[in-house]
Amino acid sequence: MQVSVESTSALERRMTVGVPVERIETEVNKRLQQTARRAKVPGFRPGKVPMSVIRQRYEDAARQEALGDLIQSTFYEAVVEQKLNPAGAPAVEPKSFEKGKDLEYVATFEVFPEFTVGGFESIAIERLQADVADSDVDNMLEILRKQNTRFETVERAAENGDQLNIDFVGKVDGEAFAGGSAKGTQLVLGSGRMIPGFEDALVGAKAGEERVITPTFPEDYQNLDLAGKAAEFTVTVNSISAPQLPELNDDFFALFGVKEGGMEGFRAEVRKNMERELRQAIKSKVKNQVMDGLLAANPIEVPKALISNEVDRLRVQAVQQFGGNLKPEQLPAELFDEQAKRRVVLGLVVAEVVKQTELKPDEARIRAMIEEMASAYQEPEQVVAWYYKNDQQMNEVRSVVLEEQVVDTVLQKANVTDKAVSYEEAVKPVEAPQAA
Repeated sequence: MQVSVESTSALERRMTVGVPVERIETEVNKRLQQTARRAKVPGFRPGKVPMSVIRQRYEDAARQEALGDLIQSTFYEAVVEQKLNPAGAPAVEPKSFEKGKDLEYVATFEVFPEFTVGGFESIAIERLQADVADSDVDNMLEILRKQNTRFETVERAAENGDQLNIDFVGKVDGEAFAGGSAKGTQLVLGSGRMIPGFEDALVGAKAGEERVITPTFPEDYQNLDLAGKAAEFTVTVNSISAPQLPELNDDFFALFGVKEGGMEGFRAEVRKNMERELRQAIKSKVKNQVMDGLLAANPIEVPKALISNEVDRLRVQAVQQFGGNLKPEQLPAELFDEQAKRRVVLGLVVAEVVKQTELKPDEARIRAMIEEMASAYQEPEQVVAWYYKNDQQMNEVRSVVLEEQVVDTVLQKANVTDKAVSYEEAVKPVEAPQAA
């Protein structure tokens, strides 16, 4: 077998492979002999059909099958011989495909980039430091109460925070428009669910009252036919309900699985969950900074095939998340290009850090991570046992732990500054950068 390789770009290779005719004929004859043992030809007993007849009937199909298999097998033999690492399937173009002659074909493909990860010392990390204070627990208790607010009917004028049951009919330029009417809608005043001016105009209304209100659609409203236009809504208030916060008692605590310990036990459980959230938030923010730093310090070119594959995965995830009747291929690839490229680059860079530093998943950290996740459940021992019986879940945990070990490796050399902040600031999500 003859092999020559040409580099057509930083990552693309054009490999020409020549396969001797003797090897081709050996593969063709092997398939014809296999066919002869099972072929059913009128006038002959199975297994007794003359090879001349077998060759006449089946040689073309056997040759096509042999050539396809030979291209596949010799391609992988060639890349091993040439010490190449393909990043995706090759595009194969036959150059010589004639019976009785050597097979020659050209395989064009991309290879994984070869690089060394470095620049850890140039990465600046701001590591947040925070504790859960008693006041933070107090705030969380109020949030939990508000999340479990009940509404009770009242006989008074509507106030901000009240829930109104309303019917409404909307018109623009005297004409009703799609989606502008509804009956029996529950609306909390001040929620911002409706367009500006709609909810404010219902403050002071009473049950049974009909009001005509005239809000204006925002200039950036998603329906361009309505954007910036004045509307007229006829609104009938069916009922008014005032918010009632639940008492902090045993019934309330039981909603969260706390059946013993009263207020003290509930606060302890809430604090434990907040501390877990705090640890995860700080860890996540540090990890994001490390990954951003690795990307900036190690710019690499990546195979288009890997980006395309990642785009396909993101399309599938988007369809699964948002549902509807869309098919993944209907989503424009451009929507996912940047995210896909970032994922691919990070995957290669992190894998190279693991390789260079010879990292192995720390079994103690794997156990600790599983136990922490399990602690959020009522029967953590069963959750831990479930993880250790589930290979797929265990592999996912090992992957996360290995990434954490990569982060720790970078932090040992990075420029790390600790910053004391409040609990609220520490758990606050990082805002995505605004598009220009």
